[in-house]
Amino acid sequence: MTAERTSHIRPLVDAGLVRRLVDTQFPHWSALPLELLDPAGSDHVIYRLGKELSVRLPRHAGAIGQARKESEWLPRLAPHLSLAIPVPLAVGRPDFGYPWPWAVSHWLDGEVATVEALADSTVAAVELAEFLAGLQRFEAGAIPAEDVSEHLSGGSLADRDRSTRAAIAQADGAFDAVAMTALWDAALSAPEWDRPPVWFHGDFHTGNLLMVDGSLSAVIDFGGLGIGDPACDLIIAFTLMSEGSRAAFRAALDVDDATWTRGRGWALATGLNAYTTYAAVDPRVAEQTTRQITQALIGR
Repeated sequence: MTAERTSHIRPLVDAGLVRRLVDTQFPHWSALPLELLDPAGSDHVIYRLGKELSVRLPRHAGAIGQARKESEWLPRLAPHLSLAIPVPLAVGRPDFGYPWPWAVSHWLDGEVATVEALADSTVAAVELAEFLAGLQRFEAGAIPAEDVSEHLSGGSLADRDRSTRAAIAQADGAFDAVAMTALWDAALSAPEWDRPPVWFHGDFHTGNLLMVDGSLSAVIDFGGLGIGDPACDLIIAFTLMSEGSRAAFRAALDVDDATWTRGRGWALATGLNAYTTYAAVDPRVAEQTTRQITQALIGR
């Protein structure tokens, strides 16, 4: 079923369902215990399977292509990247009333990266730049155009124009609407990416980075993986970094002015979307998105 035909579906996922799916489709893992990871995120329900594995099941139709995309591409990308990424082991099929493909991957230890631990770290900033540089160097030119358009295309800033301007108006008072509008106009008018398309993570923010003992260890959640303009991955400079570490990140990645401006636009648009949707009911989101929007406006 396509995402359009299943957009209304929100399947009930519990331990009993996951146990049946694993035991019937992958019986060699049937003896391993299941433990719910809560909270897991807006796209997937995640269970830890034993000590070494995780099971990820899409919550909604917008995430139903992720299991197969990650299974195809992450094993190819992993050897070229400087931080660990999830290694998919199997893709499960719909069954027992659950309608979509789901995935089993190796478990990655670590805690979600925090601003408190890493914001001022130029070491972490350069490590993230090196990760993105490795991703961008991976050969993208040979991918068939139909695969890019169907599975690996990213959205554009222009696609977000109406919703972002509405969010600017809604957030006026919490933030400077004049400054946000000026940044958004600049991002939309900045020269487009005029080099060969490259790989991007597509959802490269603090929540998708793991750290161990205060140092970066892994990048997760490649559901937004695609090929095109890498400006969307510059969001990390505004969700995680401070002015000094941001400068080190930009220099290490050698980001030109136009791409940097588009990256600021991505940070503003995604921050406003989350702020207007969740900030009133989730103090954690309010704090994170306030920082993201403020740092995007600072820009340096």
